[in-house]
Amino acid sequence: MSWWQDMVCYEVYPRAFADSDGDGIGDLPGLTARLEHIRDLGADAVWCTPFYPSPLADGGYDIADYTGVAADLGTDDDATQLTVRAHELGLRLIIDLVPNHTSDQHPWFQEALATGPGSAEREMYLFRPGRGADGELPPSDWQSAFGGPAWTRVADGEWYCHLHAAEQPDLNWRNPKVHARS
Repeated sequence: MSWWQDMVCYEVYPRAFADSDGDGIGDLPGLTARLEHIRDLGADAVWCTPFYPSPLADGGYDIADYTGVAADLGTDDDATQLTVRAHELGLRLIIDLVPNHTSDQHPWFQEALATGPGSAEREMYLFRPGRGADGELPPSDWQSAFGGPAWTRVADGEWYCHLHAAEQPDLNWRNPKVHARS
C-alpha cells in the first residue's frame, strides 16, 4: 500500500489557521510554528491550500502567480522554512495546485486580453466567438460551478470559459504551449 492510501492528512487554510504577526491574517510562519501540534494529533501530512499571490475572488484559488507567495502570508523563505520544519517533524507537505485555471489578473490572461482574437496568447485559454447574429449569446449553455453561465464576454466580442468564477478563466490544456509554460 502506498503512503497516501492510509495516511492521516490535516488540511490547512493558511489565512485562517495561525497568525504570527498579529495582523488578523494567518500566515506561513504561524503554520510553521504549529506544525508540532498537527503532528501530535497523529497527522502524517499537511495539505496546505493555495498561498500564492491572488486577488482572492475565490479564497486564493484564483492564482495570479504560481511561483510566488502572497505577501500577506509570508515570503519565499517562509515557504522554505515551512517545508524544512515539516520534514524535520516527519510530516509530508502537500501544497494545493490549481491547474485548471488562473486568475484573470495572471499575466498570461492579461496578455490574452491585450493581444486579441486569433493570437497565440488567446490560445492559452478557452476563448470562443459567441452565438447569435452578433455573437451576443455565449458559445454554449455550459454553467459555472458557482452558478450562471460558464462564459464571460470581453470588450472585443469574444467569450472566455470559466467553469468556476468569472475571475478564474480556464486554461486550454489542448494547447502544447500551456504544458510548456506550466
